[in-house]
This record gives sequence, structure tokens and C-alpha cells, in this order.
Amino acid sequence: MRKSQIKGSSLACATLLAILLAACGSAPQAPIVGATPAGCPVCPPCPPAEAAAAQPPARPLQAARWSELPGWNDDDVAAAWPAFLNSCRALAGRPQWPQWKATCDEAKALTAANAATLRRFFESRLQPWLLTNPDGTTSGLITGYYEPLLRGSRTRAKPYLQPVLGVPTDLLTIDLAAVVPELKNLRLRGRLQGNRVVPYFSRAEISAHEADYANRALLYVDDPVEFFFLQVQGSGRVRLPDGSTVRLAYADQNGHPYQSIGRVLVDRGELTLEQASMAGIKQWARANPRKLDELLNANPSYVFFREQPLKGGEGDGPVGALGVPLTAERSIAVDPRHVPLGAPVFLSTTQPDSPAPLRRLVVAQDSGGAIRGVVRADLFWGFGAQAGNQAGRMRQQGQMWVLLPPGAAPK
Repeated sequence: MRKSQIKGSSLACATLLAILLAACGSAPQAPIVGATPAGCPVCPPCPPAEAAAAQPPARPLQAARWSELPGWNDDDVAAAWPAFLNSCRALAGRPQWPQWKATCDEAKALTAANAATLRRFFESRLQPWLLTNPDGTTSGLITGYYEPLLRGSRTRAKPYLQPVLGVPTDLLTIDLAAVVPELKNLRLRGRLQGNRVVPYFSRAEISAHEADYANRALLYVDDPVEFFFLQVQGSGRVRLPDGSTVRLAYADQNGHPYQSIGRVLVDRGELTLEQASMAGIKQWARANPRKLDELLNANPSYVFFREQPLKGGEGDGPVGALGVPLTAERSIAVDPRHVPLGAPVFLSTTQPDSPAPLRRLVVAQDSGGAIRGVVRADLFWGFGAQAGNQAGRMRQQGQMWVLLPPGAAPK
């Protein structure tokens, strides 16, 4: 999964706050006596019901015309066609399949179609809907992610000292939908302490007791900073000493909220906001090795992995939340509460760290805890250093139109 560093939620303050947010709507409820752990901030009261009623949130999907999609006629939509067909294969048999069946059946019958033919197909079969934030704005954050390559070994020996852990046996996952259906997208992580469920260990606690996880180590890599960013990306590859390559995929997370170490460095005055990119953080780490552990532990979130075969060889992408391989520059991670996985999305933003337009058809095939909100996406740039350079610099504003068949449109 992409950007999995923030997947899930903890049983600590952040999770309880999320539960209160869900219960209250757009703001926390009045404090629940005995529910908040020591040290958590007390939630402010909900706004008066009449105030909330006076300003209802905007509908997340607003009907749009194809002519309103900037650059739609200029994009090579054929580059997104394989990703769309992958989505059709993944949607077959799922609850939403009846809504997509006619569109996907017709798509499978198209062969050797050029961009113009495919554009007419989308226009005849799908309706564009402009994604809209609750406050009525239509612009949101567009970031990027990629699949990194690390060096590692199956045995621990210098320089391969950083363990890559599989899911611990004592990690519990609690699905709140069984209790509160409205919280179907919220899962808690924890562990048993006697007969109580408590938050799972933080990154600092896991790192301080690595010996206790020796039987969960999948591999060992040679760079803790590269490993940290592997956890941020959620998947990657490891080149072993014999020249073979292993793919690592997101398996689970300890439930603690993600803390940006770039933001930590900016707040401490050690980097400017412009310097706090992935490359800038790596450069700081090389210059400050004695401060590195403290910095990494400032982020309590910790991701666990599983091995995944390279099904299509070196060129295939990691498998996203939809269950299909991601396509470089044509797959995105979204918040599935607002954008259905499998749906095509037209993205209008700008190139990484640039005002140059980036307007293209992409497909919603992944998700991640960092991707929250209606107008929010993470563009998958592919594998390797060049993709990492693009992803690491991408923090742009953009608009999104989700393309849906008539049966999948909001009532």
C-alpha cells in the first residue's frame, strides 16, 4: 500500500479523537467521562445543532461537463487504459460490479483503440463529477509516492543491521464497524495487557526492543533512513547480495499517528520548509548521525511488511488497495470514503515543485492513512531513484473529477 505510514489508528489520543469526530460529525463532542487517557486534550463541545444546520457541508460530488475538465482533450488517455482494465478485473464480483459491468464489458471488447476512440468511450459511458470539499472549495493537496530500492540481506551482519519486521503475533486489530457501522473505515491497533487492550508499542519502544522481534525479521537492510522512507511509501524492493530482488508490501501498522519528521526539523529550525523534502531530510541525516535515532523516533508510527512476488518481473508495480499492480504515473491513492476504488479520475494539478500543468486521466487503485479528505490524492510515480525524485518533490494543489457510470452516481 502506498504511504502506509499512517494506516490504521491507535487506541491512544488520536484514535479516541477520531471516534469522537465521527460521532459528532464535523467537530468533537463534549468530553466522554473516563474515555480520554491521561495527557489527551479535552475535546471542545460540538457546535450548536442550529449552527450546524445553518451551514450544511457541500456535496462531495458535483455534476460536471466534459468541457470543464482542463486538458481532457489533450491527454493521452490510452496511457491509462491498462490501469482501467485492471480495475475492471478487480471490480468483477464485488458489490459495485453491477454498476460497472456494462462499462467494463464494453471496455474489454475494445482492441487496438487510440486515444481519440478511448476518449469517446469514456465520454459515452461515464459522467464526470467534480470532487468538492465540505467547505465548498474544489482544490486539494496532491502528493506523490514511489517504490524505492534498498540493499539488504536475509541474515544480520554488517552493514545489514536494520531489521524489516513482519506483523508481530501480539498485534491486535479491532474493527469498529462491528460495534458502530458508521465507523466502518476505522480500525484500531493494540495489544493485550492482562485483560485490557492498550495501545501497541510506539516506534521508539519497538526499536529499543528489537531483540524481542528477532523471529519476525523478514530481512535486514543497510540504511535506517532508507528503511524509514520505505515505511512511508508502504512498499519497495530489496536487492540481496546474490543479485536477486525481493518485494516488500505493507502488511500492518502499529496504530500510532504519523508525525512528519520533516515538520519536526522545520519546527526545530534545522531545515526550512523548502529544504524539508525527502532529499533534504536524507542530507540532514548524513550530516547528523548522532541525532538520527531521536528524529526517527519522533514519529511513533511503525509499519510492518510481508514479502510479495514480482509477478511481472522488474517492470510491474506493487499491488495497491484494489488488489491490482499500480501503473506508474497513472495510478493514484485516494480516500475511499469519498472516491470509489477502481474509478477513473481526471487529475488537474502541476508538475512537482513547478507551475507547469500536469493534467491526465488516472485510476483510483490505492489508499493510505495519510490520504484523507475529498480532494486529496497521491500519484504513484513508479520504481527507482528518478521516480523517488519526482515523488519527493511533489506537494501541489489540484482538482479532481471522478468518472462514474450512471448507476454509480449519487442519487
